[in-house]
Amino acid sequence: MLEIRNIAKTFGTTPVLSNVSLQCKGGETLSVLGKSGCGKTTLLKIISGLMTPDAGTIAHNGNDLSHTPVEQRGIVYLSQEPLLFPHMTAAENISFGMRMRHRSKDEVAGATNDMLRALGLEDHGRKLPQALSGGQKQRVAFGRALLVEPKVLLLDEPFGSLDAGTREEMQQFYLHLTKTYGFAALFVTHDVKEALVTGTTFARMESGELTLFEDLDAFVNDPNGDVAKERLFWINLK
Repeated sequence: MLEIRNIAKTFGTTPVLSNVSLQCKGGETLSVLGKSGCGKTTLLKIISGLMTPDAGTIAHNGNDLSHTPVEQRGIVYLSQEPLLFPHMTAAENISFGMRMRHRSKDEVAGATNDMLRALGLEDHGRKLPQALSGGQKQRVAFGRALLVEPKVLLLDEPFGSLDAGTREEMQQFYLHLTKTYGFAALFVTHDVKEALVTGTTFARMESGELTLFEDLDAFVNDPNGDVAKERLFWINLK
């Protein structure tokens, strides 16, 4: 279980995160809904180790990770851009983490082929990233992340640059991955529907403060939340 306690971060004199605490178990996705600039990305970068908090602790299964180097945390951060190596094929991108861990060639080849099939990319393994669609690139990024067997996935609006149809397809694909691999995940988004589709637990972030909800009903019926605001928009549009 990922457990965050009282994380705080200030840039200059501007507070960005204010005593943020949360828990996320294996097999769960905590969807964090919030507008751009509310602190979502800063929170993910702190959890991954890419940024240092001013206060607070980060732990997984009771082990304090607050001072653990990025590469030893077992946490993978996926951003809006897939960030594939342009000179490597899809298969080489997927296998990169395993190869850096000096696994045997047979083990790497077997795991990579299995992952390509799981991703529905078995016919695309030899293609370079520029020959892949946006959705295919994101699948490759997911495959690369999963082959290193992460404890936690941090997803920073990973489908935000995709068209509506591909985005919906990738949301369903993500749900398939969560059932198959059982990782704990934080999924941050500014899209109400995406939060509802991908999440098993829910939170709202505003001005660096995180509000956790007991269940889906509480999240949907939060009078100050974006779900209620969007519902009101459609009612008033009639």
